[in-house]
Amino acid sequence: MIALFPYPTLVSFKKTMSNKNIDFSKESQQLEVLRAEIGKVIVGQEDLVERLILAFLCNGHVLIEGIPGLAKTLTVNTLAQSLDATFSRIQFTPDLLPGDLTGTMIYNPGNGEFSTHQGPIFAHIVLADEINRSPAKVQSALLEAMQEKQVTLGGKVFTLPSPFLVLATQNPIEQEGTYPLPEAQVDRFMFKLRVSYPTFDEEHEVLKRMSRTDQKIDVKQVLSLESILEMRKKLELVHMDSSLEKYILHIVNATRKPAEYGLDQSEMIRFGASPRASIFMSLASRGEALLKGRSYVIPEDIKSVSLDILRHRIALSYKAEAKKVSSDHLIQNILDTVSIP
Repeated sequence: MIALFPYPTLVSFKKTMSNKNIDFSKESQQLEVLRAEIGKVIVGQEDLVERLILAFLCNGHVLIEGIPGLAKTLTVNTLAQSLDATFSRIQFTPDLLPGDLTGTMIYNPGNGEFSTHQGPIFAHIVLADEINRSPAKVQSALLEAMQEKQVTLGGKVFTLPSPFLVLATQNPIEQEGTYPLPEAQVDRFMFKLRVSYPTFDEEHEVLKRMSRTDQKIDVKQVLSLESILEMRKKLELVHMDSSLEKYILHIVNATRKPAEYGLDQSEMIRFGASPRASIFMSLASRGEALLKGRSYVIPEDIKSVSLDILRHRIALSYKAEAKKVSSDHLIQNILDTVSIP
């Protein structure tokens, strides 16, 4: 048995080294064309656009936080048009019912049978606008769709389209009449993105483009859904050294046990990130490398995605809230402290 051990190890090593030489320039160029097509409509917001593409590539959902009027809905809609994907926008309100989301069974008195009416959740890209305005029953129905990629109607299970992506928005300012999202649901979102105001020059360009009666800008399909699904398979070929895997684990572990890393912020965190954070960081850093045309992950890829993956997975204590310490600040301390391989 001992004599057999080196053989698979050698094969695995050769395979790993060959993966580092794979050319992903074609995929990188295709995604750059996608970015440029979205840029025909969206001014600035490069980080938002790149994260949405990365989430689509990594099969992860996105929670977007920002005040109204920052083109969140327009960006998501433009992404769907660029990919020729079906798109649904659902306005979450306090009186929304699960059936308004998933669909329902309709009784036909003519034949005495029930027929299935599928709801707006049956789309490739679903925009859940102001997601925190609907009660727990609606969130539960959405959670099944997000996690299982399926909907149950009348005792039957219906598979959602593939690919399937939920992009949810919430307003950080107006909290009256809102329902806090369950921790289990928040953890299902791969990224939590914060959208800020455009720069002066960007807003000037928005003004010139949009302050006219005909605001329609034609968006072409530049990439097929099949191409995205093929790219997802290629993520497995992006090489990540074991030292970088441990680097990810140390970052996540530092959110749970900061004192072990010499960080004086234990009293600021009620609980740290779940193992899902480690999985998403590994996946997203591979996607980040592919976006840049590389077949291997570097530490900067991991650091680049860390804030967006971890900020909603760290529960702050009352002491942190009283001192107005943000999760971003604590995560940045961790990234500055944990040693890079």
